[in-house]
Amino acid sequence: MFWMLGYAVWGLAPIAWDAYSGGFTRVQWVACGLWVIFMAHAEGYKGFQKSFSPRTAARIHYLWTKPNVLHSILAPFFSMGYFHGTRRTKTVAWCLSLGVLGLVLLVGYLPQPWRGIVDVGVVVGLSWGMISLAIFLVRAFVRGEPDASPGVPE
Repeated sequence: MFWMLGYAVWGLAPIAWDAYSGGFTRVQWVACGLWVIFMAHAEGYKGFQKSFSPRTAARIHYLWTKPNVLHSILAPFFSMGYFHGTRRTKTVAWCLSLGVLGLVLLVGYLPQPWRGIVDVGVVVGLSWGMISLAIFLVRAFVRGEPDASPGVPE
């Protein structure tokens, strides 16, 4: 899980940094600041900290306490809720992934510095997500009980 998020941050950071090399206009600085604030709140706080991270940590904890060969082999996909989940869990996982894929494809067509500005916000949101996931995992394993339901069928 951390590898996938870290890989995305590692890949986007140079593109984001490249946007700064050409210099920003005032409008671009304002856009960048507002976008970073928006992404920190929407992706980092609401998306990861309030939803994805607690559920994913709960699913990882569930897999640890109730191991299953298939779930273990496909652990990243199980943890994100692509299968063996409630209908809502699976629907959210698939829709969110397809939406992100669509946005990634669209952002690839933006010229610099706008693509870099978008990527700065994404790097902030993903970094927040990695930190929140680590915190929820530690809490789940130290306390022995996750903060959220794993969203698995009974």
